[in-house]
Order: sequence, then C-alpha cells, then structure tokens
Amino acid sequence: MKTFKIFSAALFAGLVLTSCDKFLDKNPDNRASLDTPEKVVKILGSAYMENGYPFICEMMSDNCDEYNDNNPYTGRFLEQVWYWKDVTESNNESPERFWSSAYMAIANANAAIDAVENLGGPTTAQLSQALGEALMSRAFHHFMLVNVFAKNYNKTTSTTDPGITYMVESEHTLSPQYERNSVAEIYELIEKDIEAALPLVGDDNLTVPAYHFTRRAAYAFAAKFYLFYEKWDKAIECANECLGSAPETLLRDYVEPASSFESVGRHYIAADQKCNLLLFTAFSQMGPTFGAYYTNSKYAHGKYLATNETSNRSRYLWGSGAWRSRVRTYSGTNLDKTLFFRLPYLFEYTDPVAGIGYSRTVYPSLTTDETLLIRAEAEIMLNKVDAAVEDLNTWLHNISTTTYTLTAANIIAYEKGLNYATWNASTPKKHLNPGFDIGAEGEDKECLIQFLLDCRRIETLQIGLRWFDIKRYGIEIWRRQMNASGTPQTLKDVLTKDDPRRAVQIPQKVVDAGYEPNPRSAQTSKVETVILEEDETE
Repeated sequence: MKTFKIFSAALFAGLVLTSCDKFLDKNPDNRASLDTPEKVVKILGSAYMENGYPFICEMMSDNCDEYNDNNPYTGRFLEQVWYWKDVTESNNESPERFWSSAYMAIANANAAIDAVENLGGPTTAQLSQALGEALMSRAFHHFMLVNVFAKNYNKTTSTTDPGITYMVESEHTLSPQYERNSVAEIYELIEKDIEAALPLVGDDNLTVPAYHFTRRAAYAFAAKFYLFYEKWDKAIECANECLGSAPETLLRDYVEPASSFESVGRHYIAADQKCNLLLFTAFSQMGPTFGAYYTNSKYAHGKYLATNETSNRSRYLWGSGAWRSRVRTYSGTNLDKTLFFRLPYLFEYTDPVAGIGYSRTVYPSLTTDETLLIRAEAEIMLNKVDAAVEDLNTWLHNISTTTYTLTAANIIAYEKGLNYATWNASTPKKHLNPGFDIGAEGEDKECLIQFLLDCRRIETLQIGLRWFDIKRYGIEIWRRQMNASGTPQTLKDVLTKDDPRRAVQIPQKVVDAGYEPNPRSAQTSKVETVILEEDETE
C-alpha cells in the first residue's frame, strides 16, 4: 500500500468552511471533554452529515431531462450540476458542502473512537456499541465521498485511480500536506473498519435508532459496500444478516395516510418504518424539487421519461396492478413532472415573523428494500438465479399490487424483446459497460442484470442512488432538451463510459489549498449539438 499522511478530518473540512486561523480558534469536535461513556454516545449524534449527496447525484443521472430554454426555474448551480460541469457555486446542496459535512462527521466519529481508547477501550457494552457505531460511520462517509469524488471501484484500475483521503486519527501540525489515497486503498480501509465494527454494533445506546447505525443498518451498508467491491458472496452474507428469514415483513409500508405531498412524504421517511434503516436530515431543496412545485423544474423527471423508462408499468413485463405509491403527473407552462411522493418539504423557520429560514428534508440512505435488490444482484452475479428471482418477486409484490410471477425465462424473454435506448428513442434498456463480467449483450446474465437495474432505478428514483449504478455499470447517458410536446428535440452532450466527469471535481477551496484535483479532458462536450426536425422525434 502506498505511504500516505493521515490527518484530521475536522481540519480538512475546515478548508472549505472558514480560514485556517479562525478555524483553529476553537476545538471543532470537543474531543477534550469526551471523558465519560455518556459523552461519547452523545457526540455520535454529530457523526452524520447534514449536507448530503442525493440532490446532485439525482440531477447528474439519467432521471432528469431539460425543458424549455426560457424556463426561469433554474440557476447557475443547477445548470453546472446537470451538465456535469465543475461546480463553482456554493449552496447547501453543493459538492463543497457535502465534502465538508461528510468530513466533519468523520471528525466526530474519530473523536469518539479516540475517546473510547482513552477510557480504556470497549470494556462495557455501552462503549463497545459506541465504538462500533463510530467505526461504521467513518467507513460509510468515506464510502460516499469516494463514490462521488472518484471513479467507481474497478479491480483493474483502482490501484492507480486517485480516490480521496482516509481519516483515522488527528493531525498535530498546523499545515499538513494532504495526499489522496487510491480508490483501492480507500476500499481496503473501509473494509477494515467494517470488519472491526460489525461484531460491536448494537442498538442499546439509541433513542431514535433510524438516525444511527443499528446492527441491521450496519449489515445493510456492509452488503452495499461488498456489492460495490465486487465481493458478491460477502454482499449476500451481509444482506442475509440484515434481512433475516422473512424479508417481506421488513419492507416498506406503502399504505398512504392521505394523498397530500407532505403527508405521503412524511410517511415515506417515518422513523418507525421498519424499512428505513438509516435516515439523514439535510439542508436541501429536494422536497420541492422532487415534489409538486415549480422549483428547479427546468431539469425534471417528466412524462416522457416516466412513460418510456421508469414508472409506467405498461413498459414492464408484468403490466398489471398499480404502484402502491401512486404516480402523480403535473404539467403546464414550464412544468412537466412525473413523481412518486417520497421526500417531504420541511421548512425550518429562523424568523417566523419575517417568514425566512431553511429548506430541509429527510432521506433514507439505507433501506431493507434496496438491500433486497442488492442481494438479488449479487445472486445473479454468482449464477444463483432462482434465489435472485425469488427476491425480485418479493420486491415487486411489495411495491405494486400485481399478482404477476416473475421467472428467469419471462425476464430474459422480455429483455431480449427490448431495443437498447438511444437519446431520442427511450427504453428502460441501456448498454452496460462494467469492469466485471456480466456476459455478452443479449445473454441470459446480461438480461437479468438489465432487469435488476430497472427495479433498482424505480426503487431509488428521486433519492440519488441511480447515479452510482450509472458509474458501476459504465452506462452512457445523454443531455437532451425536450420540445414543446415533451419529447426529445436536441442532444447537447453525452457522458461516455470513461468520461472523467463521472468523478465530481474536488471543491475549489480544497484544490486551492494544494489538494490534487480530478483530471478533466480538454474537450468537455462529447458531441456536436444535434437538433431533430419535429417529425423526426419518436
């Protein structure tokens, strides 16, 4: 492993938050006062980020199209994200805020780890579980950072692909030199933390478990990590520990208490839903952006996408039964949105009289429903097809009212009957270019993976996780503008399978402090603009 310098996450995150002198005026993580087990448990409430990845990841994915050059519901930040540009704007959704928030969470996790050691180690159940949670939080936040700011894991290239920097202890010098570990090194260190944490994690310290790493949440994250790490057997093993012997009893309850956006959204993110294994609060406009509002509607999941790629059941082989969470469509001048109601719009008033404050939401980062699909994917990779189809049926019969029974044969026949999507003729099926073997196009394994990815896309729509499947499977996606009829009119850009823009650029303030930026090609636009005549559009 390459020699690297380990340093304080708090100091590193502070490069984005404020100047060095001002930042060092105070102790950012209160580690000096963590002298009792109760204080260690308390600081773990701050070992979770408050500025997340879902907004930028959803907007970078193929779940949104561009509508109308004159649509005013946009901004420079949104345009930079949607076109995969290096983001120079800073707000609560920006890569800069996600970077600093994740590293501050890591700093607090490290403070808790240091405190447990200073208290004599995990000698009690309380300290043992606190240590397990801290290690798992540290692993999780590094996992999210490396998967946003670096290339996806690849056995062939990850030993040389630049990752991020893994924080495991505090820096004691004023001006440390920051180096990037390779992606492979980051994954090795994440695995080390996970293996140390899993025997320790428990639920006894937690008053609101859904906002912490419980035992079940820890195994769900471990399953996801091992799936990304291409260790399929371990992904299944950890998913089994999470889901138990009756996974159908742990999946999402889609009984909606009312039809309003807010009530359905609050039900979706309810802490007492068994499916919600790890919830995050976030300063975010995801609620109105992915809700029944004009907010950010220039780039949206519209009727064309829903009909041809995502949520129209008639596009899928079961073709009957309704989604248990109803699909809503909103259209009008500068508005074309087709939505599941998922993330609520929660406004936090700082001055109720003036009517000002912060837009917030809550989002699930780990769920049993996604974990079931993680297990199904790993089962397909290991040719355990019957087990994978059983999991897919369990997922399908929970998210919809269909009585249709999936089989390997009807899934494969369905996929073979689909055309691969083009920019102006959408289908759910896209060319896959992963770094691991899924067989040739049209072979049974590739067909099963295609279907699995469609299910994952539906399950994770509007919460940002589709982006990571695009990266893992080398899916090429396009930037297209829709015409007045809501169909593709102009092709503006293509994100190819090896495009360096798949790794979000390191925040400029961190680069300015001497950190290595991500490479960028001189030619950022991969295609000349293509404009169809109206009668050419399918």
